[in-house]
Amino acid sequence: MSALILDGTKTACQIRAELQAEVSSMQIKPKLVVVLVGDDPASKVYVGMKEKGCREIGMLSEKHVLPGNTPEAALLALIDRLNADPSVDGILCQLPLPKHISEHNVLERIAIQKDVDCFHPMNVGYLATGNPFVKPCTPAGVIEIMKRHSITMKGAHAVVVGRSNIVGKPLAQLLLAEHATVTICHSRTNDLPAVCRSADILCAAIGKPEIIKGDWIKKGAVVIDVGVNRVDDASLPKGYKLVGDVAYNEASQVASYITPVPGGIGPMTIAMLLSNTLELHKKRISL
Repeated sequence: MSALILDGTKTACQIRAELQAEVSSMQIKPKLVVVLVGDDPASKVYVGMKEKGCREIGMLSEKHVLPGNTPEAALLALIDRLNADPSVDGILCQLPLPKHISEHNVLERIAIQKDVDCFHPMNVGYLATGNPFVKPCTPAGVIEIMKRHSITMKGAHAVVVGRSNIVGKPLAQLLLAEHATVTICHSRTNDLPAVCRSADILCAAIGKPEIIKGDWIKKGAVVIDVGVNRVDDASLPKGYKLVGDVAYNEASQVASYITPVPGGIGPMTIAMLLSNTLELHKKRISL
């Protein structure tokens, strides 16, 4: 029996409709500011998706596009101005940054009350202690899609493949908060396939195309594929295709639920970004 598909596009549409209903009732609209440094094609696409998401739910958005050779000091000065602007609720600096700019310095400069991605070191600490201003977007999207499909996390063994600061580590924290038992794996994990087979919930966020095979998955496990990898394919009009970290066709014959790529966690990430902006707006208004 094939796995049931966790449709991130459909679920994200439901979330955006809920957000739109709330935003439409507000006299002062939430505002998200996105800063893009350089001309990375993928970053441009992601920024465009975020702008479109804001428009669709009636939220204000602002974009600052800076040349790739922008000095770090100039970027930090812009962030300082946005921090001081009372009309701005959320600030997002699109990653990756050019090599001459310190990612740590930039993320640390964003005020924690406007840190819509939950990347500031203090917010990472608040997340670890269970009280973040907002939850990091992609991990929050993973939790939300499982909740909306009534997937039980309490007591489950969740295996997270990947230990990045953006997905792997914070996802483990959120799964712990849902009372799952969590194992984090990485490139140096001994016998990775065996650890994956022990998972009731298997979350792949390692950035390697289809590395997780069907025979790595326990029968009936929930498979969440966060990876988005571009693979060349001359037979396709674009010359490439997008695949996840999981061999989807194999895994879908074993799992109980599975997220597709694309159309899985990607749309959920944007939905949670919009949700975070609204949450930060409400916190600001209440203060």
